[in-house]
Amino acid sequence: MQETKQNNEISQEFEVSFEQEGERLDKYLALIYENQSRSFFQKIIKENLVLVNEKAQKANYRISAEDTVSVTIPKAQEIEIVPEDIPLDILYEDEDVLVVNKPKGMVVHPSAGHYTGTLVNAVMYHCKDSLSGINGAIRPGIVHRIDMDTTGALIVCKNDNAHVKIAQQIKEHSVTRRYRGIVNGVVKEDTGRIEGAIGRHSVERKKMAINEKNGKPAITHYKVLERFNNHTYMEFELETGRTHQIRVHMASIGHPLLGDTLYGSGKNPYHLQGQTLHAMVIGFIHPSTGAYLEVEAPLPEYFQKLLKGKL
Repeated sequence: MQETKQNNEISQEFEVSFEQEGERLDKYLALIYENQSRSFFQKIIKENLVLVNEKAQKANYRISAEDTVSVTIPKAQEIEIVPEDIPLDILYEDEDVLVVNKPKGMVVHPSAGHYTGTLVNAVMYHCKDSLSGINGAIRPGIVHRIDMDTTGALIVCKNDNAHVKIAQQIKEHSVTRRYRGIVNGVVKEDTGRIEGAIGRHSVERKKMAINEKNGKPAITHYKVLERFNNHTYMEFELETGRTHQIRVHMASIGHPLLGDTLYGSGKNPYHLQGQTLHAMVIGFIHPSTGAYLEVEAPLPEYFQKLLKGKL
């Protein structure tokens, strides 16, 4: 692989191996660049920013062994993130950290298709200039995230010192993270431990999967709180914090989260908006006081109604 940079554009050149022969060009590139989608490469292929043996090809071109693929990743457009007066459910706040109860449907930080209405837009308005800048202009204050349709407790760092210290705890897996969820089916064991490395799905790029070869180690502990006719109310504690970890792990043992159309069957009898999963407790060593701080987010109303109705 050769790489050059010019005007913040990245140009790379790859030689196709025999193992990759016959793959579609757009899929081949999406496998190499894990943070980009096939649709992104379909777009730049149309713009002739991808060449095979110095010639433009279509996205469905089947690559051959020893083909030379040249890719130019265009400079990312700078997006101005605007503070927005969006109400926040604040669970805890001081000069260093803010812990919020993120609602269902809210994206944590701006990304393609979500440049307004995010948690970042809201905390920028609330905190003004008091946010850590380590993760850049797109993610001020953000030291970790939860999925758009997962609710619950999330830490926002108000200065770089807090960000560094909490990020280190997250890296060391010493942050307490307990979730509540309802899964499909009746889980037989009262407690359990799921261990399975998680990485990007080899075909469906929006999904994660158990991937022992290329994934990162992931461990989830679970406990049954209540069993119903065809569902189970559970508590999960994360030993690691991989993308979609609980959703992937529970689906891997045949009990996907209720409402999870990505990892479940697609059936949604309760007309839910995404998975029934709530980040209930987060605990960490406070960056200034050194004392352990644990914050709890109450179950959202829709979740309580499901439990009261006994599904």
